[in-house]
Amino acid sequence: MTVAAEGSGQLAGVRGRRLAGAALLVPLVALLAACGGASRADGAAGGRGGDVDGKGSLTLNVGDQKGGSEAILRAAGELDGLTYRIRWSTFTSGPPLLEAVNAGAVDIGGVGNTPPVFAAAARSKIKVVAGAHSRAEGDALLVRKDSPLTRTAQLKGRSIAVAQGSSAHYQLLAQLRKAGLSPKDVTLNYLQPADALAAFTLAKVDAWAIWDPYTSQALDQAGARVLATGQGVVNGLSFQVAAPAALGEAKKAAALKDYVERLRRAQDWVYAHPDAWAKVWARETGMPQRVALDAVRRTRGTAVQVALDKAAVASEQRIVDAFAREGLIPRSFDFGEFVDPRFNRDLPPSGTAPRSYGKAH
Repeated sequence: MTVAAEGSGQLAGVRGRRLAGAALLVPLVALLAACGGASRADGAAGGRGGDVDGKGSLTLNVGDQKGGSEAILRAAGELDGLTYRIRWSTFTSGPPLLEAVNAGAVDIGGVGNTPPVFAAAARSKIKVVAGAHSRAEGDALLVRKDSPLTRTAQLKGRSIAVAQGSSAHYQLLAQLRKAGLSPKDVTLNYLQPADALAAFTLAKVDAWAIWDPYTSQALDQAGARVLATGQGVVNGLSFQVAAPAALGEAKKAAALKDYVERLRRAQDWVYAHPDAWAKVWARETGMPQRVALDAVRRTRGTAVQVALDKAAVASEQRIVDAFAREGLIPRSFDFGEFVDPRFNRDLPPSGTAPRSYGKAH
C-alpha cells in the first residue's frame, strides 16, 4: 500500500475555476460533522465545551458533532423535561470523541461503524450501547464528472483520498476487495474532509471515499459523480458509545438509558419531518438547505434504531478482521467484548431494513 503525505504541492495546470471552487467549498465542509479525524477545538481530549440543558444534581457529559445529537434532540423537543443535566462537548469526528470517552471526560457520544474498531484495537475503555441502521447511498466513492473512471476496478494505480479510521476507510477497503483489489493496488491519501475536498476539486486525487453530508455537498457543488455507493457493501450501522465507568453508576446508567430513548424518538421525528430537520441542520452547519435535504433523504433520515444483537457484532467483527488483515490496526480482537446490550429492550434486529423516502438522490 502506498500512502501519500498530506500537504503535497498543487498539480501544475489546475484550472482557475477549480481553485476558486475549492476555496468556496472548504469553509463549508469544515463546519460539518465527521466520522474520522482530528478534533476542531481545545478542551478535554479535543472537545469544545458547549451548551448545558436540563436540571438536577446529576450531569451527563455528552460528546457530539456539529449538527449532531444536540441539534436533533433540540429540534424534536426531546431536551424538554430533563431531570438531569446534559453538558455538551463538540468534536469534529469520532476518533477524538472516543478518546474523550476513554479518558472519562465524556460519558456517551455518537460515532460511525469504524471508530469503535480503532478505539477497541487500542484497548480503549469503551462500550457500544446503542445502534442504528441507515441506508448507505451516502457512503460513496466519488470521482469528478470529467473522470474516465467508470468502475471501481479501474482505480488500480490511482490515488484516493480518505479519512484514516473513518467509516469511509472501511467502505474503501470493502469496495476495493469487491473489485478484486487491495490497498496495495492504490495510493491512499489520508486526508480529513476539508483537505480531501480541496485535493479532489484540484484534481490532486483521482477519487474520494466519503460519507454524507459531504457526499451530497460534493455532488451539488464540486462537480462530483458517484463511482460506487456503500449500499450492500457496508453495514450502515452507527453507534452510541459510553464509558464503562458511567455505566457502572446506577444513577448515571439510568440517565444514559433515558438519553438513548430520547435519541430514538428524535430519529423518528427526523424521518417524519425531513424538511424541518434539513432547515435546522443547514443552519447548524452552514451548508445549503438543498444539500442538507439531499443528505437527509439519502442517509440521515433513514436510520432505524436497532438491537445490538449477534448479527451486529458479527458485522463489526468483519470490519475488525479486514483492518487486521491489512495491518491497519495493531491487533485483532473480539468486538463483542466492547458491546453492552442492556438498552436493547424490544428493538428490532440489527438487519432491519432502514427507512426510505423513495428513489435515492
